[in-house]
Amino acid sequence: MRLALFLSLFALPAMAQDGLRASDQLLDAAEMGELLNGQMIEFFDGSKSRYATDGRYAYTYTDDGPEWKGQYQVFDDSLVCVDFDNGSQRCDRLVRAGERLVLVIEDGTRFPVRNRTVYGN
Repeated sequence: MRLALFLSLFALPAMAQDGLRASDQLLDAAEMGELLNGQMIEFFDGSKSRYATDGRYAYTYTDDGPEWKGQYQVFDDSLVCVDFDNGSQRCDRLVRAGERLVLVIEDGTRFPVRNRTVYGN
């Protein structure tokens, strides 16, 4: 019993570091594809991520602001990775947290999804 408690204390900081919670449900690549391909994801801050069915990606913080464009791929363990046109790359996780989808970025910050709608490529 003490060993289990001791080991769990080491697991908690790792989970906190990447922003995942024990209750988060990780998705496989097929589930990620179903959720993202051809969809626009809107966050509560008004920013939007657009995932075209052909792999194109665009992000904008405001409707009239600049777009950051690139190509995206989905993977197991809830990963979505983007290779931006400017040469930068990033991978985030899209998890189910109860009934809500949440984007968890590399530093552990969580962005709940407000809306998911069909994106007219």
